[in-house]
Amino acid sequence: MQTMRDQIVARIERLGDGKAFSAKDFLDIGSRGTVDMALTSLARSGKIRRVRRGLYDVPKVNPALGGKLSPDIDEAARAIARRQKWKIVPDGAWAANLLGLSTQVPSKIIYLTDGPNKEVPIGRRSIHFKHARPKVMGGLEGKLALVVQALRYLGKDGVGFREIETLRTTLSTTEKRKLVKDMQFGVDWIYEVAKRIAGKIA
Repeated sequence: MQTMRDQIVARIERLGDGKAFSAKDFLDIGSRGTVDMALTSLARSGKIRRVRRGLYDVPKVNPALGGKLSPDIDEAARAIARRQKWKIVPDGAWAANLLGLSTQVPSKIIYLTDGPNKEVPIGRRSIHFKHARPKVMGGLEGKLALVVQALRYLGKDGVGFREIETLRTTLSTTEKRKLVKDMQFGVDWIYEVAKRIAGKIA
């Protein structure tokens, strides 16, 4: 029979390298105190990395240099949001970067949230959580919210063939259909872009 520590290790291994997590991700396995103790022990033994108080990851390693990569900012943000029970959506330039629509990493990484304004240092960077009204967040979640924020940032004239093809590759058939359906009563030009992504118009 697996011990609680074994169950936590097994789940972390299933998550894979680069994934961030906190004690709240394991409360179905054990109590908060025992999970905290197990994660602290795993961090001390080098099996996981303590990113900041209460937040951990399994660092990715650069194959060429053999060194550990910095924490994944998006993973860290999502782990923090799960812990706080916030909804979050990457904002503007950061959304475009995450989707591969822009190679530029913004100097300020912002997530819109239904939670409070908060700045959280992660390694050498900081995540800025910015409280936003539900209307600003668009009512969408997950990858579709990411797409809408990126499109708003790029603007109507900034979305061309390359951007459309990138999003066609990124989104599943189900996601494309949902994007078209959800954008039908939204901003006209974003709805037209959604239809192009879904292949409904040239």
